[in-house]
Amino acid sequence: MKSRITELLGIKYPIFQGGMAWVADGDLAGAVSNAGGLGIIGGGNAPKEVVKANIDRVKQITDKPFGVNIMLLSPFVDDIVDLVIEEGVKVVTTGAGNPGKYMERFHEAGITVIPVIPSVALAKRMEKLGADAVVAEGMEAGGHIGKLTTMALVRQVADAVSIPVIGAGGIADGRGMAAVLMLGAEAVQVGTRFAVAKESNAHQNFKDKILKAKDIDTVISASVVGHPVRTIKNKLATEYNQAEKDFLAGKKTQEEIEELGEGALRNAVVDGDVEYGSVMAGQIAGLVRKEETCAEILEDLYTGAAKVIKEEAARWADVNV
Repeated sequence: MKSRITELLGIKYPIFQGGMAWVADGDLAGAVSNAGGLGIIGGGNAPKEVVKANIDRVKQITDKPFGVNIMLLSPFVDDIVDLVIEEGVKVVTTGAGNPGKYMERFHEAGITVIPVIPSVALAKRMEKLGADAVVAEGMEAGGHIGKLTTMALVRQVADAVSIPVIGAGGIADGRGMAAVLMLGAEAVQVGTRFAVAKESNAHQNFKDKILKAKDIDTVISASVVGHPVRTIKNKLATEYNQAEKDFLAGKKTQEEIEELGEGALRNAVVDGDVEYGSVMAGQIAGLVRKEETCAEILEDLYTGAAKVIKEEAARWADVNV
């Protein structure tokens, strides 16, 4: 299954591992890249030395392409940009901001730039700025989300831009991958399933919360104040929901609500606090039932998608179009 993405990046499978902050470290990214996908280190708000350690770890595991996700609102963003150039990172995905000011430097360094976008307008803007591809991420995804579903977003973005589109949000198996490819994507990005991979260093409590989740167990917080975030419901999500109601009633300030979320993702991923930590996961968590190696996940996604596409092609073979 070749696409412009596999050719551009030199990867076997048209599958990205999402750049999840605190989860997507050097071990996870290295394992995904080594198995033929594109492993991505989640930069988050981490300082330069932390991201550097993760890059070093990936290089110990594999000599295959990998990427770094740069959160453009990070206080260390300039340092991380310098770092990926210094370290010869070949792929950068970006989120939470506009990468335009860094685009020329990235391209001069031979870096492929792939912003994560939630709308057609932003996809077009990124293409004009010189992005090499875009990740169109629907609101089914875990973590910070936009307003459009993957089904609606990917199809419209693929029609609106000429650069390759990577579909994301709500993908955890071959059927989901096949569906997104049929919408016009040339690759997919998967987060939640990789979060519980055997090579993931996320706390076991965090993994178990995802593995036990049902289809309706995720909720959206911070819709009233800040940027909406999808997590698995727990005591923190309940408190956040009440705090937003209090804000609308004039009983709480924005600052008080924001304090609830400070350090919450780390608390869940690193410390294993899945009641008052933020368990970011996508709606597809209800389909994720076991821990597997990254190689097993990639193979299952790829062969599953290929099987569905072949079966459907055979089913429609006699239809005149």
